[in-house]
Amino acid sequence: MRFLRPLVAALVVLACLLALVGCSSLSGTGDKGYISGEGVPTEIKAADRGEPIDLSGTDLDGDPLELADLRGQVVVVNVWASWCPPCRVEQPDLNEAAAELGDEAVFVGINTRDASQDSARAYVRNFDVPYPSLYSPDGAALLAFAGTLTPRSIPSTVVLDAEGRIAASVNGRIPTTQTLLSLVRGAA
Repeated sequence: MRFLRPLVAALVVLACLLALVGCSSLSGTGDKGYISGEGVPTEIKAADRGEPIDLSGTDLDGDPLELADLRGQVVVVNVWASWCPPCRVEQPDLNEAAAELGDEAVFVGINTRDASQDSARAYVRNFDVPYPSLYSPDGAALLAFAGTLTPRSIPSTVVLDAEGRIAASVNGRIPTTQTLLSLVRGAA
């Protein structure tokens, strides 16, 4: 019985702490509904890269799109939403990188958490996005990147090597076009 008192006291303290955290204004996403990372690039050495990413779906035009079909090329996957301010800021850098890299890399977007494809298509038109985007309103497409991205990682960018393995990632807005160019060229 003597050992129960400290255990009960510890549980009461833990319950109080949990209640305080639940009543605070602290939140992982604030009122934005997404987590915008710091934009710090992470590179993975070739020997440490995991299995190829398997992801397929339909793009904003309803056409099938499968990452496995792009094997043999470096692929840049950018996660975005039409309502996301940091996505709007980084899109010109992505467009510039896609133009500069040309045949060195293929770009694919993942549009997530947009309620309608119309909003996503308007974003693509307004920002002259030169590459296709998978439509994943529920964020399920991001599960293929588990351990690298979360379902609320908007914006984020992943660079896949020619074997389809994660070679680099940036959670948050890419810092500069040059950063993305370096990550792509380092993935080869």
